[in-house]
Amino acid sequence: MAAKAALPLQKFGRRFVQLRSSVTSQNMSALRLYSTEKQPEEAAAGAADQKAPASSPELEQLTKDLAAAKEQNAELLDKYKRSLADSENMRNRLNKQISDAKIFGIQSFCKDLLEVADTLGHATQAVPKDKLSGNADLKNLYEGLTMTRASLLQVFKRHGLEPLDPINQKFDPNQHEALFQKEDKSVEPNTVVEVTKLGYKLHERCIRPALVGVSKC
Repeated sequence: MAAKAALPLQKFGRRFVQLRSSVTSQNMSALRLYSTEKQPEEAAAGAADQKAPASSPELEQLTKDLAAAKEQNAELLDKYKRSLADSENMRNRLNKQISDAKIFGIQSFCKDLLEVADTLGHATQAVPKDKLSGNADLKNLYEGLTMTRASLLQVFKRHGLEPLDPINQKFDPNQHEALFQKEDKSVEPNTVVEVTKLGYKLHERCIRPALVGVSKC
């Protein structure tokens, strides 16, 4: 009797094991399917969270501070560039003033010497040329005055001082001073037809205009 009763129990145990294995297998399949479907959604949600970080007061404050720092940096850089430009301009002006002082520092001295050159010129012109051959002393005096004036003009030229003789040139108010007008049909109007006093320029700067007479319009 005991052997007969144990036989149905064994069959029931085997059947139970088979059922449990079948249920477990189905549950695992469903679990894998759920996991497979759920994983992309969770991954997408995680990526979205990474792409869109949550805003915070600290982040907003840092953004404002960065913008203010950039603005201040741009302002300081602009001031620095302006300061450099001003310094360069001042340096150039100082160099120009120093150079002009070296070149034109003798301007007043040259103006005084021009009177000496004018006097020598008038003296040589006043000597009667027709009497030079018969008077040795007068000839020597004339030659001495001429040589002195020529030597003085050479010194002027060596230091950048040159005469202005604008005869037959167009009248230039920057270099000439008109004393009178003269009728002359052989030249165009406003042409220098007579020079009563030579002008002078020092390194292309007119320090004394030529006194001239111009033709009428």
